[in-house]
Amino acid sequence: MKELKIPFYKFESSRDAHSNVSDALDGEDIKQVELLEEEFCEYIGSEYALATSHGTSALHLAMLALDLKRGDKVICSVNAHPSVPEVVRHFDAEPVFIDIEEGSYNINLNKLEDYLEDNKSKKLKAVIITHVGGVSVDLERVYSMAKIYDVKIVEDASDALGATYKGEKIGSTGADIVCFNFSSHLKKNICNGGMLVTNDEDIIIRARLLANHAITRDASAALEYIYDVVDIGNDYSLSELNAAFIRAQILEQDKNIIRQQEIAKEYSEALKDVAHVSIPVSSSDENPYALYIIKIDKNRDSFALKLREEGIGTGLHYIPLHLLSYYKTKYSLRVNDFPVALRSFQQVLSLPIYASMSDKDVQTVIATIKKISKTRV
Repeated sequence: MKELKIPFYKFESSRDAHSNVSDALDGEDIKQVELLEEEFCEYIGSEYALATSHGTSALHLAMLALDLKRGDKVICSVNAHPSVPEVVRHFDAEPVFIDIEEGSYNINLNKLEDYLEDNKSKKLKAVIITHVGGVSVDLERVYSMAKIYDVKIVEDASDALGATYKGEKIGSTGADIVCFNFSSHLKKNICNGGMLVTNDEDIIIRARLLANHAITRDASAALEYIYDVVDIGNDYSLSELNAAFIRAQILEQDKNIIRQQEIAKEYSEALKDVAHVSIPVSSSDENPYALYIIKIDKNRDSFALKLREEGIGTGLHYIPLHLLSYYKTKYSLRVNDFPVALRSFQQVLSLPIYASMSDKDVQTVIATIKKISKTRV
């Protein structure tokens, strides 16, 4: 495949990242995971943080920590990455899909509340809220629903590192568990890593136990290799090298968001009157623009191919879950079951947006979109 002049995403590597990794390699500082967890709590404003090998690992561990069982139900948006319902199915539990809001591409809270009201059951364990592009729903309303209907709230913050809701960082606003991903869908980092965040002491104790095969050791034992296993866990551990790199990423994140917001402003001003192109609805100062999602009103895939021919990569967030073969077949879902998600899917296209994009790159993307749009009829 032809190399792109402007790829959809480039990972960032700083001097601090090189320094941290070198320290770990040289054995000078091999407590990178411990430091990352401490610094992440300070950055987010949470009580507890547990580093994991990937964002999907954090989500899977969240389901373990909530003691998800066969036949339980977990609600999620139909517009989410496959990892969201996937971790539910690994417990032989059932994901329940809800349609989305037109502008934000996030779960529709009215439809969510209708489902909760009509389906009161002990089997209904949790709601997973995905922050698409780092843009959140009305979380206060979500937390209120959780209390009324006695369900846990797990937030999928794969694109929400450093994002805020009413001035507070996502991860500190009141969810039972929030899961981050340092190498999210189509935005692959040079390393993998995730983070499970909570303010609930019982949840973090259980998560830490299960994250290391549910192994326990007697601190008073003379030999440290004596251990016991008290539950069914797994290995979700993050390597010291990955943690070293991610620590530097956290330091850069607020600055990166400011740059992403600058790029988004350039995109919006330049593309607002371009034929066949619709810019994002949200212009809030709290939008971190982890993604910049436009709509193409005619033949989105052809538009994306033309951009690729010009050396510009694009993304798609997401293919609705009810269109994917496994879920479509497993739950006998029809194409029109989620009309808003279907309509959005047929038009959405994510443009390159990351801190290392130069002004020239941004202008090239804009000019190319304008050129292609003129060829549409």
